[in-house]
Amino acid sequence: MIARHPQALMTAFVAGLACCTISCTSAPPPPAKGTPAFFWTAAKETFSAGDYVKASNHLEQLCKTENEYVARAQPWKLVLDAGMAKAYMELADRFERGGHANRTNPTPFRRQMGQYRILAAQYAVQAAETMLKFRNSNKDEQVLLDFTYPTGSAAEIPQLNKIGQGILIQEAELAAVEQKTVQRAVLMMTCAAAGAPEDTAKTQELFKSPPVRVPRPGFLLAMAEAFYDLSSLFAREKLDQPQRLGALCKEALAALEGVPESKKTKDLKAKIQKTLKAAKLA
Repeated sequence: MIARHPQALMTAFVAGLACCTISCTSAPPPPAKGTPAFFWTAAKETFSAGDYVKASNHLEQLCKTENEYVARAQPWKLVLDAGMAKAYMELADRFERGGHANRTNPTPFRRQMGQYRILAAQYAVQAAETMLKFRNSNKDEQVLLDFTYPTGSAAEIPQLNKIGQGILIQEAELAAVEQKTVQRAVLMMTCAAAGAPEDTAKTQELFKSPPVRVPRPGFLLAMAEAFYDLSSLFAREKLDQPQRLGALCKEALAALEGVPESKKTKDLKAKIQKTLKAAKLA
């Protein structure tokens, strides 16, 4: 009995190993690289990690073609890109103020301002292009926000005030400020898109069990407001690109067509028309 014990243990071990092998091989393989499922999984992972640049790039791949994820990818990309554009626009504006404040050494501020405005323009244009596709292909009464509650905080970022006052900060510190600014803007854009502008507590509660379904008119209003705000990036005193200013304003007006008329929508339409007229585009 004692002599057979080691053999019994070996038999049990081999049987267990076989079971493990069968179990492991039966697990579904990860999505093949380059497939819609791959980009969707990658977008979720990078977004959860707070890497919004990569998440936007993955969603861009999904929005290029017709696939099973595109209806969920478009609203997500709209929120993400509009938020990122707002963040880079805010950073650019702070550096512009800093350049005016620091008269002895304005060059670094102006250089950084220019770089951030280029990034803001990139994401603003991407958002407008996605919005056009969304309006043409998605007619659902509820918009699906199929992503997790964004990383970051709604708290003000003290270093932005320092920059606006003409105080240069170290490169490493600037990288952290940029990340916080982007995360904050995406969070605020998510709140607006979810129908809870600036209410992070309510938005976090909504996102406890994603996906979040929001009424289409509220989502469209949030995007219209965002596009109108972003249109100022292309004004004469900034990038001076009237065609892009007009494109964003017209996307804002097109979005408002799907929103019941109210004092808020009337006021917003009036502001947009005034901007178009000033740019000689109306």
